[in-house]
Amino acid sequence: MKNIYITLTLSLFSTFVFGQKIKSKQNEETKPFVLGVIEELQSKELGEKRILNIYLPEGYHQIDTTKYPVIYLLDGSADEDFIHITGLVQFNSFEWVNQVPKSIVVGISTVDRRRDYTFPTTVQPEKNRYKTSGHSDKFIGFIEKELQPFIENKYKTNSDKTIIGQSLGGLFATEVLLKKPTLFNKYIIVSPSLWWDKGSLLDQNSYVLTEEFSHQTDIYIAVGKEGLTPSEIPRVMEVDANLLAEKIKGTKSKNVKVYFDYLPQENHATILHQAVFNSFKLLYPMEKRN
Repeated sequence: MKNIYITLTLSLFSTFVFGQKIKSKQNEETKPFVLGVIEELQSKELGEKRILNIYLPEGYHQIDTTKYPVIYLLDGSADEDFIHITGLVQFNSFEWVNQVPKSIVVGISTVDRRRDYTFPTTVQPEKNRYKTSGHSDKFIGFIEKELQPFIENKYKTNSDKTIIGQSLGGLFATEVLLKKPTLFNKYIIVSPSLWWDKGSLLDQNSYVLTEEFSHQTDIYIAVGKEGLTPSEIPRVMEVDANLLAEKIKGTKSKNVKVYFDYLPQENHATILHQAVFNSFKLLYPMEKRN
């Protein structure tokens, strides 16, 4: 009996050791899959620390002289849009595709999108429903005074700056376009929530509409088959997006180009990926890339 006990103990010990060796070997052979880097930026404008997910294109080296465009992505958390939008950028910049230039992607992780992406509303039910809303001015200040200078000082960037925003993010990107149009030279606005504050942003006057506006700006606006908005007085998302496109097309400036893309096979949940893919074809026409 004693011999049986000893044999069983040795057998279990051997199995444990063998298992540990396999686990150790697996740990030695397993390596993390790295998509980018994570930066933390302390913001005085927002009074908080913000997380940035950053994709650096293949061949990026800090010591090289090559400089890259930057794509700023709203809702850029790892569990939001950063991974699949970065995938589109990477794919479209492959040498055998050559649709877009190799670019840096800066995903701005979300903290409170209702607070950051909306301006003050005069509609009381919206105030009641979205209690933290109305502070997009601070988020614009964060991008202008802190985020862009941080990226431009730390990474090798050129003057080409794009912003991508959907839904409330599209509302925010539209506000930037109309109020601070020179912050970016490419705007990808998808399913913008223009219903906010009774659609008041559609009545916003803007320097971008004037003949004197000299900043070369390309604007892509997309909407799917999305129907009525969640506002007190329902609006139609497709109509609002079209109104925005027509408003910008009415500019007297020769330096502004607008592309409107209606995607009836997509809805509010599915549109972003296809829209961004389409936007690259329009914002970077192949005849200019060759």
